[in-house]
Amino acid sequence: MTDPVTDTDILSYVDDQLDTSRRIDVEAYLAARPEEAARVMADLRLHDELRLALSVPSYAVRPATTEAARRLQRGLLRGRITSVLQRAAAVVMFVGAGWIAHEAIGPFGISQSIASVQPPAYVEEAVRAHGTSLLRASMTSQPKVSDYDPAEILSATAITMPALPRDWSVRDVQIYPSRFGPSVELAVHSDSIGDASLFAVRPGTFDVVKPTQTDVGGTASSYFQIGNVAYALVGRGNPKELGASARKLADSFIDHPPKET
Repeated sequence: MTDPVTDTDILSYVDDQLDTSRRIDVEAYLAARPEEAARVMADLRLHDELRLALSVPSYAVRPATTEAARRLQRGLLRGRITSVLQRAAAVVMFVGAGWIAHEAIGPFGISQSIASVQPPAYVEEAVRAHGTSLLRASMTSQPKVSDYDPAEILSATAITMPALPRDWSVRDVQIYPSRFGPSVELAVHSDSIGDASLFAVRPGTFDVVKPTQTDVGGTASSYFQIGNVAYALVGRGNPKELGASARKLADSFIDHPPKET
């Protein structure tokens, strides 16, 4: 193999855009990595399902809806996010079979019920942990632990913590149980977000999720996932500032990517 196989090569392989020589390189690379090969095979299957669904004629669907589905397919293939591909494949299959009425389809061919994606379960855990931290902060009998050692946390929980902004102060550090196993809860404070919590847990799935804002029970949060670890920044301050801070935390992994665990 003359050149290392990159994510771009794998995407091109899924989209059938490589010449024979480079396809052999990619296949040799995947043959030595069963887990990666399984993910690529899943992408190939979903790619073919989308292609098959879009090739089936349906006189009950507007041409604009079909074209929107094709644009969605191309965009999702570039993103290579399997969970979204699965939802997109299901939507296109329903449209191709004429199971979605015209009035239920939005301008991009996705119904409102499908577009409204619920936040992951770990966000609820993060909000609950944030409430517990606020309760601890109000009790004089509960000692606060402000000694924050990311290396020790990684060693004990296999959770990599992001680099914190310099203007943040850590008020408390706790390891809480969750439905996913041990979680890390940092009670933090800054002028921009006020009192907030940074929650981290291993949800049991490998994914890459960009910072996404949501609201759970009146508590704002911004969650994201990097590989095997998911994070949620929770607080009752300005939601825009919270979202901006979450993006900075996610960006901190660009220069210092998390170790494989």
